[in-house]
Amino acid sequence: MTRKDLSDLIFSKIEKNQDILSKQFEDSKNKIGFFYIDDLLPEEIAIQIHENFPKPSEMVLKKSIRENKYIAAQMDLYHPILEDIIYAFQDERIVKLVAKICAIKEAFPDDKLYAGGISLMGKNQFLNPHLDNSHDKERERWRVLNLLYYVTPDWDIKNGGNLELWPNGLSEKQITIESKFNRLAVMATHNHSLHSVSPVVVDIERKCVSNYYFSNAPLSSTDTFHVTSFRGRPENKITDLILKTDTWLRMNLRKIFKKGVKENPHYYKKGSKN
Repeated sequence: MTRKDLSDLIFSKIEKNQDILSKQFEDSKNKIGFFYIDDLLPEEIAIQIHENFPKPSEMVLKKSIRENKYIAAQMDLYHPILEDIIYAFQDERIVKLVAKICAIKEAFPDDKLYAGGISLMGKNQFLNPHLDNSHDKERERWRVLNLLYYVTPDWDIKNGGNLELWPNGLSEKQITIESKFNRLAVMATHNHSLHSVSPVVVDIERKCVSNYYFSNAPLSSTDTFHVTSFRGRPENKITDLILKTDTWLRMNLRKIFKKGVKENPHYYKKGSKN
């Protein structure tokens, strides 16, 4: 199964369902646009991707008040199928088709995997409500779409670890999109696309393949530059206050240091295994 084979399968599945997916995105775009499609790949391929995920000890742990998860972007350290599935989503045909479904004039994949790659969450791990960084690594293009492909077999919504969208802010109930096995979820990223991953409550690893698409223009004319901006969950008022202060401080630092005080290490350094 080559990268081209994977791209062909993904493109065919999305193309066959594009009318349904376009309506799903259209119906939700006034808040946080999204769509999802199940059974993206033949089951045996999705299982192979799952089985070849690295162990947590072979990944980078990001643990703070903001988040608690394992990530990896240096894909040449791992089984080739993981790099192939990530870059299969960057096939030009798929990028154009997904952009069309989401009514975006142009979109570009990110071969550097800036904040993309693979992620893994075990029991008690989470990702607090946040807005993704508005731009790419070089701060030249706008982040417009987030593609999340879930590969843990038999995942149940009761396990936690599900994608949550907060279109009306933290004062109203979230939309929950289950991290269902072999499901691709696509969501818009803009100044109001607050989202999170609920805490995992079982001793099972929730595994995800991530990609971002970028554009020369933001999704909304009112969008502005912002760093990754975290909030606390509605029940965690003190955490929310701390994280809002944290975002304010980092935003002010960016006014002085355009690309940050130090380089974000979460990207693919091709040809440099480390």
